[in-house]
Amino acid sequence: MTLQSLRDDLLAGLVVALVLIPQSLAYAQLAGVPVHHGLYASLIPVAVGALFGSSRQLATGPVAMTSLLIAASITPLAAPGTPQFIEYAILLALWSGLMQLILGWIGMGVLVNFLSHPVLVGFTSAAAIIIALSQASAFLAIPMGKTGHFLEDLWHLIARVPDLHWLTMAMGLSALALMWALKRVAPRLPGVLIAVALTTGVSYFIGFAGLGGKVVGSIPPGLPRLRAPLLDWRVSVQLFPAALVIALISFMEAMASAKVIATRTRVPLNINQELIGQGLAKIAGAFSQSFPVSGSFSRSALNLAMGARTGVASLFTAGCVLLVLLHLTPLLYHLPLSVLAAIITLAVLPLVTFRGMREAWRARADDGIAAVATFVATLAFAPYIQSGVITGIVLSLVFFLYRSMTPRVVVLGRSDDGTLRDAVRFNLPPIHPQVAAIRFDGQLYFANVSYFEDCILKLVSDNRRLRFILVMADGINGLDASGVEMLGHLVDRLAENGITLVFCGVKRQVQDVMEKTGLVTKIGPENILRLVLSDKMALEVIGERLKAASLDLEGRVVG
Repeated sequence: MTLQSLRDDLLAGLVVALVLIPQSLAYAQLAGVPVHHGLYASLIPVAVGALFGSSRQLATGPVAMTSLLIAASITPLAAPGTPQFIEYAILLALWSGLMQLILGWIGMGVLVNFLSHPVLVGFTSAAAIIIALSQASAFLAIPMGKTGHFLEDLWHLIARVPDLHWLTMAMGLSALALMWALKRVAPRLPGVLIAVALTTGVSYFIGFAGLGGKVVGSIPPGLPRLRAPLLDWRVSVQLFPAALVIALISFMEAMASAKVIATRTRVPLNINQELIGQGLAKIAGAFSQSFPVSGSFSRSALNLAMGARTGVASLFTAGCVLLVLLHLTPLLYHLPLSVLAAIITLAVLPLVTFRGMREAWRARADDGIAAVATFVATLAFAPYIQSGVITGIVLSLVFFLYRSMTPRVVVLGRSDDGTLRDAVRFNLPPIHPQVAAIRFDGQLYFANVSYFEDCILKLVSDNRRLRFILVMADGINGLDASGVEMLGHLVDRLAENGITLVFCGVKRQVQDVMEKTGLVTKIGPENILRLVLSDKMALEVIGERLKAASLDLEGRVVG
């Protein structure tokens, strides 16, 4: 490491810390734990994530989405802010971290792909709206109801708007406006820190707390006590689904940041190593009284923009948090809670992207349905938003299974240049009264073998004179035991009616399965055109066979 690199990391670490410290207090409030636990989550987990992850600029720490999931998961079991609630949040950090660590160790980072982009877009948009609306309580200084249904609680809050505390709302909205303006006019300035410093100063000089305003109050100075989480197996079982969702969502959020960084820095990204790093950060947090953390998109972008070269930048960030915990916590006493609400609101609003759902719908209808259904379910189930993302995952898997059960099967016709193309799309006549051809796109496995067989039998029923069916197999990517069994029976059934099944363009992995299972012998080696390199050549081979039967490809009698 050069001196210049060290200087760049120091600057980036300091700037990120200026954003992280007030954000950590806000996200702790969102998670339902005392604000000093946000500082705990910004200390050891930040350093561990940098030391063991693969991305040099990824900034680990508290994030809004994970914080909301924490609150939603634990609220049914304990009241926010209570010692029991805090222990459950720490327990979530342990289990979600262990899940990520195990997945990374066994090389299963690809499992995060179960959370498709449309589902993620629908979930994050709905969750961002819920987060923003949940801050109305802090903005207005009106307690939020606890009916267990977010929309109902929000309605009750709206009904009590006449009871709002005007000074609290003014403080929060002023901070929100200031941060928004600085972000637009001077994005390189630490707008969050400036807003926090100014509003805290104003709060102190006007005696905001004495006028009925709510402030952060006393923050225990000193470092978090290192101890093992208190294991409660009954609660652990109840928290398991939430821990899994947090593990998936938080890692998807981290990966979104890490992939952007990898693209810009052209440094390869090791997904499994990053999964290990994020898992270890959560586990380390569980032993230092932290709630679950993740990679932050905004702070990672800031880290990169400020020229961070290595993970040392995050170590400097953690060092700044250490300094605050040891010596500067009294300065945060007069920070209004409505300002923390403003920080949260500004951070999550960019996550609301209806355009993403619209683009998913344009790409494919079932993707659009999954995105919208996830969005609606997340709002409807709030505050149990993990149910929304589970709904989206299940729906995506159902659509995927349906698509794989009914893959694209195209009946082919011969174009003017002799090549085979989609007969319906290009309005092409049949190849020959006794020859038909199809192309099957997808893996031929247990879920779709019946569909493939039905397509072949429909060709036979539509043309009783068929002698040859050519399968352009270059689109078949795999073949399982069910596919082998079906093809064997199909060959026999067609042979009984004088029809031969011919394969062209068989891929190596499919060919291997055919040879190992004896299917090549069943089909007949001469009916698997290994050396044929084009559909034209395949038709020529079949034409030679027709000539032997006194017919050419045009249906004329020869000889």
